[in-house]
Amino acid sequence: MAHHEHGMEGGAGGEAGRVGHHIEEMLSAHPLKPAVDKAMLAAGIHAIDHCAQACTACADACLAEERRAELVRCIRLNLDCADICGATADVLSRQAGPDWSVVGRQLEACQAAAKSCGEECERHARHHEHCRICATNCRECGEAADRLRKALPL
Repeated sequence: MAHHEHGMEGGAGGEAGRVGHHIEEMLSAHPLKPAVDKAMLAAGIHAIDHCAQACTACADACLAEERRAELVRCIRLNLDCADICGATADVLSRQAGPDWSVVGRQLEACQAAAKSCGEECERHARHHEHCRICATNCRECGEAADRLRKALPL
C-alpha cells in the first residue's frame, strides 16, 4: 500500500494531506485495529513513504548534476534510504500477525538510513536545493520512525 502512493503527492497543496488521509482510511478499513495510535501510524507511514520518494528524486537529481562524481556517496545513501524506507512503509501498513521485534528493528534501520542520508544531503544543501529538501524529509522520517518504534508493544 504505502510507497506505491507517493506519485500522488507531487500535485497541488492538498495532495500530500489526502495521501495521509488515504493511509488512515485504509487502516480504518482493516478488520484489525492497529497496535499503535492509528493517526500516529498513518502519519509515520506517510513521513517514511515521503522520505522514500524524496530520496529517489534526490538521487536522480544528483545524477543529473554536472559534478555528479562528487555526489557518489550521496546517491548511494539516497538509494539505500529510499529502499529501506519503502520496505518500512510496507511493513508498517500490514496489521495482521506482526513480529514486533522485527518491526522494531525495521524502524531502527529506517531511522539509521534516514540519519545517514540526511547528514550527507545536508553537506550538499548549500549548493543543491534537492539535497536540502531531501535532508529535511530524512529528518522528519527519522523522527517519525523513532516515535513509532517507541510506541510499539515490545
